[in-house]
Amino acid sequence: MITLLSEAAADGRLTMSEHAERSEAALAARTLGDLTRLTADLTVPSGQPIRLYPKRTVTAAFARERREGRWVVPDVLPVTAFFGNVVLDLRDAVFQSKRVTVYATAVAGQIRLIVPAGVAVEMDGRSFLGVRSVRDRAPAAAPAGVVLDVRTLTVGGAVKAVTARRSRWRSGLRRA
Repeated sequence: MITLLSEAAADGRLTMSEHAERSEAALAARTLGDLTRLTADLTVPSGQPIRLYPKRTVTAAFARERREGRWVVPDVLPVTAFFGNVVLDLRDAVFQSKRVTVYATAVAGQIRLIVPAGVAVEMDGRSFLGVRSVRDRAPAAAPAGVVLDVRTLTVGGAVKAVTARRSRWRSGLRRA
């Protein structure tokens, strides 16, 4: 964060007094939101260190919703797909605690969770003419200690958790 502020001062996007003020605020910041607000006018949203979503719930009613990139996952996350589609990409997400509870409700819709390797998924709940599944594509890894507790209610819908697999192509480049 301080590096980004220093680069902005060097480029002339910030005056030295603005740089000093924002650097002091960054060092005193207590939340990730405080840090993001300090650089909101300096970078595009994709360049922000953390993506902030205005709501703590994810709802798709006759629509599509997606959360991806570097975002903060709260301890409890209600997710609803009512004739819609929700994708939660947790590969780059920041978990606030070691146990995250997702209340997933899919009514003629689909909820897809893309989980990083090392995160355990526990799925429980009720399904009426619906589908609930957990698919672990990645090889067994040492547990990161994070448990994703998915509590479902599906009515003609689907809730699926898929562990992201590592690319063989990229791992081949690392060995070379």
